[in-house]
Amino acid sequence: MGTWDVGPFDNDTAADFSGTLDDAAADARAGIVRDTLTRVIDTIGCLEAPESEEAVAAAALVAAQCPGGEPADPVYGPAEPLPDLTGLRDLALQALDRVLTEPSELMNLWDESDGGPWRAHVRSLRNVLAPQPPGEQLRLA
Repeated sequence: MGTWDVGPFDNDTAADFSGTLDDAAADARAGIVRDTLTRVIDTIGCLEAPESEEAVAAAALVAAQCPGGEPADPVYGPAEPLPDLTGLRDLALQALDRVLTEPSELMNLWDESDGGPWRAHVRSLRNVLAPQPPGEQLRLA
């Protein structure tokens, strides 16, 4: 596993995913993100680590466009502009939930080491993607 930290783009697979997005036509990028999330959601049986790493990166790209979201990694994230991905919030949440549900190779790999920081990072992505309760939206407006 070519991983150097716990962030969504801190592994070779996610960096390659960013390259795929950069190489794609501008009007195809949202579809690539959507397909990546959907493929993970629809996985029955063991979810392989590379698919999970791509899904976490895709979810991070969606979260980056949401209030409170962190910008994508300036080195390993996509360099080319992305269209509005906020309509994919629900898919991103479902994909992250699937990554954190057995059987999941990536989750197991992180559990073999100190996976706490990685899980905390995924939970923070979930928190950005999750819809705010109606009372919170009123207070923020």
